[in-house]
Amino acid sequence: MAVRFRVGNSMELAADVYGDWSGQPVLLLHGGGQTRYAWGSTTETLSKAGFLVINLDLRGHGHSAWAPDGDYSIDAYANDLRSVINLIGRPAALVGASLGGLTSLIALGEEPRAGCSALILVDIAPRIELDGRDRIIEFMCSRPDGFTSLKEAADTVAEFLPHRPRPTDTSGLAKNLRLGPDGRYYWHWDPAFMEGRIGDESYDPERFERAARAIDAPMMLVRGRMSEIVSEEGAKAFRRIMPGAEYIDVREAAHMVAGDRNDVFTEAILSFLCRKLS
Repeated sequence: MAVRFRVGNSMELAADVYGDWSGQPVLLLHGGGQTRYAWGSTTETLSKAGFLVINLDLRGHGHSAWAPDGDYSIDAYANDLRSVINLIGRPAALVGASLGGLTSLIALGEEPRAGCSALILVDIAPRIELDGRDRIIEFMCSRPDGFTSLKEAADTVAEFLPHRPRPTDTSGLAKNLRLGPDGRYYWHWDPAFMEGRIGDESYDPERFERAARAIDAPMMLVRGRMSEIVSEEGAKAFRRIMPGAEYIDVREAAHMVAGDRNDVFTEAILSFLCRKLS
């Protein structure tokens, strides 16, 4: 079921809801430049296990509204998340990939703190590799003129992700693109989202570590073993400050773990949620 959450100054965020509303809420928060279609079969698996799955498009992404003031700061995302959880009406388990994970840390660990029953960070930690981050951002900004076809977009993605088998069907990729009035395909996010992000040194790992320490819910870090964002050292640093957090290192997966190894990823988070929320 498609729903819309009104947040902030009447901005609306798009979401899909799976399962019965009486179930334990699990809120999925995709990474920067992605959409709510990034999770593959995870949504269906979680809902079949009895969870109420709310799969959200972040502001400026997918079918959610673009920020009229161009505010795509981490604080803006965190305030959106606080509003969504308030509208749900009870604490939710959060599964946050990259930007979605950082958003979760701030919304849960800084005042006013949102209610949370569990937190799963997907290939994101307080300390990341800035070179890897910039490489991804450069790719995201590399085609401001869009693509002439879905095939051209698929060729570009395959070149950037050589470790991932190229799909024969481009319908999944089409969900992450928008068709412009000029007949070209563009990534499905507000171009203002990417302004000033290349070489941005405002990232504050100490802030994210303070936020993590303030969260008392069960926590898990899922890292892609080939990740260019979360190194082994970054994962170890997180585990030092959060020794009670569970950790899984997914083979044959890079930064987009849910897309690279959806089967392993889904099995891991389902096991964690069933154990911690039962």
